[in-house]
Amino acid sequence: MKKEQVESSIKELFRKTVEKDTKIHNAYLLVDSAKLGVHLNLAEGITERIASSAQQPYYIASVSKLITSVLTSILVEKDMISYEDPISRYLEPDLLHSLHLYKGKDYTSDIKIKHLLNHTSGLHDFLEDTPKQAKSFVNHIIDEPDRLWTAREVIVWAKEHLEPHFPPGEGFHYSDTGYHLLGLIIEKITEKPYGEVLRAYIFEPLQMKHSYLAPTEPIEKGDLPLAHLFIRNINITHYSSLSFMHAGGGIISTNEDLLKFMKALVHHEIISEKSLSQMKCDWGKFFIGIDYGYGVMNFKTIPVLMPQKYNVWGNAGSTGTFMFYHPATESYLIGGLNHFRQNRKGIRLMLKTVDKLLKCEESKVENY
Repeated sequence: MKKEQVESSIKELFRKTVEKDTKIHNAYLLVDSAKLGVHLNLAEGITERIASSAQQPYYIASVSKLITSVLTSILVEKDMISYEDPISRYLEPDLLHSLHLYKGKDYTSDIKIKHLLNHTSGLHDFLEDTPKQAKSFVNHIIDEPDRLWTAREVIVWAKEHLEPHFPPGEGFHYSDTGYHLLGLIIEKITEKPYGEVLRAYIFEPLQMKHSYLAPTEPIEKGDLPLAHLFIRNINITHYSSLSFMHAGGGIISTNEDLLKFMKALVHHEIISEKSLSQMKCDWGKFFIGIDYGYGVMNFKTIPVLMPQKYNVWGNAGSTGTFMFYHPATESYLIGGLNHFRQNRKGIRLMLKTVDKLLKCEESKVENY
């Protein structure tokens, strides 16, 4: 299939994905491959009564975790922190008190930085775990739209209402709580607010001028509105309660800014090849065919279930966001569907796009 046909096919796939789902109000997709000569930056849907633009900023949700992990690796390279450090070295005792109380034993002092990065701490997930005798955190977000949440307040809420799942290092349980702890640790080390650290170490060096940690402002504020974000088909874009996301999901960015980040990561311009390798290699089992390293989802070959052609790495978020690199076609796949609980649909869109790119790759080989 020729490049023009592949690009047309990707556009059609994206358009139909949005049109078929009434929960998707606006969506974004960027596909970039210098090897195949493909560069598409697409938008579908409506934002504030106008057609969505491919240059619009949007919440990238848990894709933020890859950026948080890279930031941690930068600090490791600067000898400001170690993956083996216990979190008790950086956080105050009252916050840590009974944080990881499992079957009558407190394992908090056993939690290391690496356990937070690859979700092997055993800690709860404030966003997805269900409290026994309280309303869910999602309901707090919806019911209290004007409430501002600090990372510390979120951790305290989780500690009071949720239970850990296993001792540190003895399993895998996705934990937004863990990434909030990472954010506080980074603030402690650098003596700066987390958003300022992101700007100093990542956004400014990479010229990501439209990226920032909500609710602050970008370096260069454009004329385009923030893409609308939904949960249960409720528009929560301007809810103050979204402040809960912090280091685990609070970054707002654009497709092109995220492309700058991924290219810098792939080409070892922001951290070394050794550091990136370590981020990928120390992993827990996320799902069948997907390992989770330090903020990195790595799709590996599983016969029938996950063919080799889908070997990609990057990260994805619960709002249908994704940011992956496909080594076989040297392609970057970035986008978002802007509705909570659309993570699987976002990943399916990304993998179907990979299928389209592979047809272009096959055509180039045949014509060689």
